[in-house]
Amino acid sequence: MASVSATAQAAPVSSAHLQRGIVKMVLSGCAIIVRGQPRGGPPPERQINLSNIRAGAMARRAAQAQPDTKDTPDEPWAFQAREFLRKKLIGKEVCFTVEIRTPSGREYGIVYLGKDTTGENIAESLVNEGLATVRREGIRGNNPEQARLCELEDQSKSSKKGLWSEGGSAHTIRDLKYTIENPRNFVDSLHQKPINAIIEHVRDGSVVRALLLPDYYLVTVMLSGVKCPTFKREADGTESPEPFAAEAKFFTESRLLQRDVQIILESCPNQNILGTILHPNGNITELLLKEGFARCVDWSMAVYTQGAEKLRAAERSAKERKVRIWRDYVAPTANLDQKDRQFVAKVMQVVNADAMVVKLNSGEYKTIHLSSIRPPRIEGEEKNKDRDKRFRPLYDIPYMFEAREFLRKKLIGKKVNVTVDYIRAATGPGEGIPAFSERTCATVTIGGINIAEALVSKGLATVIRYRQDDDQRSSHYDELLAAEARAIKNGKGLHSKKEVPIHRVADISGETQKAKQFLPFLQRAGRSEAVVEYVFSGSRLKLYMPKETCLITFLLAGIECPRSSRNLPGGVQVAEPFSDEAMLFTKELVLQREVEVEVESMDKAGNFIGWLHIEGVNLSVALVENALSKVHFTAERSAYYKTLVSAEDTCREKKEKIWANYEEKPVEEVVHVTEEKERVANYRAVFVTEITDTLHIYAQDVETGGQLESLMETMRAEIAAQPPVEGSYAARRGEYCIAKFADGEWYRARVEKVESAAKVHVFYIDYGNREVVSTTRLAAMPPAFSTRILPAQATEYAFAFIQVPQDDDARADVVDCVVRDIQNSQCMLNVEYNGVTCPHVTIQFGDTKDDAGLGLVKEGLVMVDVRKEKHLQKIVTEYLNSQESAKSARLNIWRYGDFRADDADEFGYRR
Repeated sequence: MASVSATAQAAPVSSAHLQRGIVKMVLSGCAIIVRGQPRGGPPPERQINLSNIRAGAMARRAAQAQPDTKDTPDEPWAFQAREFLRKKLIGKEVCFTVEIRTPSGREYGIVYLGKDTTGENIAESLVNEGLATVRREGIRGNNPEQARLCELEDQSKSSKKGLWSEGGSAHTIRDLKYTIENPRNFVDSLHQKPINAIIEHVRDGSVVRALLLPDYYLVTVMLSGVKCPTFKREADGTESPEPFAAEAKFFTESRLLQRDVQIILESCPNQNILGTILHPNGNITELLLKEGFARCVDWSMAVYTQGAEKLRAAERSAKERKVRIWRDYVAPTANLDQKDRQFVAKVMQVVNADAMVVKLNSGEYKTIHLSSIRPPRIEGEEKNKDRDKRFRPLYDIPYMFEAREFLRKKLIGKKVNVTVDYIRAATGPGEGIPAFSERTCATVTIGGINIAEALVSKGLATVIRYRQDDDQRSSHYDELLAAEARAIKNGKGLHSKKEVPIHRVADISGETQKAKQFLPFLQRAGRSEAVVEYVFSGSRLKLYMPKETCLITFLLAGIECPRSSRNLPGGVQVAEPFSDEAMLFTKELVLQREVEVEVESMDKAGNFIGWLHIEGVNLSVALVENALSKVHFTAERSAYYKTLVSAEDTCREKKEKIWANYEEKPVEEVVHVTEEKERVANYRAVFVTEITDTLHIYAQDVETGGQLESLMETMRAEIAAQPPVEGSYAARRGEYCIAKFADGEWYRARVEKVESAAKVHVFYIDYGNREVVSTTRLAAMPPAFSTRILPAQATEYAFAFIQVPQDDDARADVVDCVVRDIQNSQCMLNVEYNGVTCPHVTIQFGDTKDDAGLGLVKEGLVMVDVRKEKHLQKIVTEYLNSQESAKSARLNIWRYGDFRADDADEFGYRR
């Protein structure tokens, strides 16, 4: 029981003057805490005990550190007395006089509701309701207050109120429950329905102790989605508040402490109950954020049921006003102009699953990264797998291709709304961490759809987790987290338990043999679907063929486009005028678009040549129409020749771009030159180093032979001084290296194919021969001996004017003869015309100057390949006459007569 101490132990206050305050808390039926007005921080407070009365003691939990102690229950009518005062006084202004102050500092006095003593006397009201008893010992007759209390108590007894009622008082004692066996099940059983409660204690601005009604569960509730500054407990047991912790606590106390509220219990992670407290005057969670007393918390934001966007908006408001905890806040985009924060742009290229290149209205290009998401990536042991293989992230990282395709199909060539969220500063390379340039991170929307959210919801990207104080994140971060949760729940994309999709895409760019095999299929297919993956120049592109699942290099037919700058063995080739404009034109029109291609032929490097169409536009024609390309004579055979010539004539007349400096030449002069064009015999000395089974030859120019010998000597001397470590070289297709030949010497080579470490196909670039070796016989090519210092010396040629026999035995006879006559000997060579893969030449013996190819025809070993060019007719006639002589003498292939009439194919020849 609470009561006034004996007179011997307490001294009356000499001059009891009237004081005022606001009731912060009701401790029991006879004790309250009164606070003053806040001035620059939480106000002072004091406990006032009501004089001359006793009320039941409230229940008390046993000390956790003393296991032998037991919980103390409510005394009868104690809770009802507390509730009577709580409902009457909490948050109200009272006035009081202090009558007695004990040596321990406890103060006893009379409390009135209101600003003066004319208000309700709280002690009298309690006694009148039968909720407190009067201390009658030592009553002084001259004390009207005590006399009045005794009178009210007698009336209460006669009326049988409260303590004086009949029938016992067991029903007034609460069955308090301090713990819950399974908090998660308890929270789930409420199904997020509001439950009535009284806030009994405020630990800090966002953590309270609540009494749940009507079952009297006493639980600690953390506000969902927010966190206020806290009080840190030091080693010596004292508490040190973080900045604004005390102010945040007072803010919550002054609005919620001992108020009737409703609580929605939303989740219970790690035994911590998360909830939202609803008060008739508003939502404390939103108020704390708006006033700058709290910050949003990502991990609990997801369970907040009242709309996470409201919390973000409240926090954003506090940040903009720089109040309380945000007083030093600087927005991530504070240094950007409004036009740079929000703008409309056209998507030109999807770089990968979280980045794209956009074109602004000013014509400027800008790379934008999607805020707060991470594209698919390989982690852990997968990173080290297949290290020897050529790694292609787009096809080898699971779901990277699907993510890129999703963005490409949805965005490419379309206008989007860009809202910059933050600028990620450039980072230097660290241990295991790559370097990144400065990144502009933004939210990109099209038709009201947040692209990053759509990507995450399909399981094609994940959401980045941040430190709580890291404000550089998406302005729609909560939607991203919710989308990721849905994707995980539904097992979408990266979160699927199914086998990951595998994309086996063959890259046949530069693979001459594969391209040859593939050419007939593309020619027969007519128009084939393709996606432009990369633009090398105005007329050179890399295409992805979806049906054939391969990558090819594609050259536009019928036009001659300005060449871009490129690295050559002898140095850098300067770009031709308007080459950049042509490349930009092609990029804007077709990059990453779905197109149709007609393949006509291929060149010697394995590049396909043909026509490309996009939405009914022929790209070759478009380039010519925009004065960015000229018509090539090969277009004469195509159906688009007239259109090309007409477009070229128009641009030439206007003298636009590439035609700006054009001066028309007399037609007569051109005709005259054409009529007088004859075969040019410009023989040069070469050294034949290799004859292939297809009768192609490799030869070195005699003029540069001295340079090669000097380079070889220097290289071998350097290798002898610093031998390479065996097996340290990882061979990759297309790379230049050095290889140890069967003679034990090192030569320059190029890797053509890697089957395994023991089987690497190499091509000796200075001699033309091929070999299969192990990596122990390979090493990296020293830069001082690269092809930039001295280009590859072996050049591939084919015999002009002759047909290579298709029959294996007949072809072997021819090859043997040629090897015997010219291999490893010096000859004279003249280029007659260009073929698909290499120049076609005539070769003269070094001593007799006889034509080696003509000699093969005379011996009846080969047939003549008739050429129709006018300037070659004289030499073709000579070859045909020799063939007739061999046929008459029935030499070799003609031994059975002229077999070409009906069954030439059976003999391996074609007419």
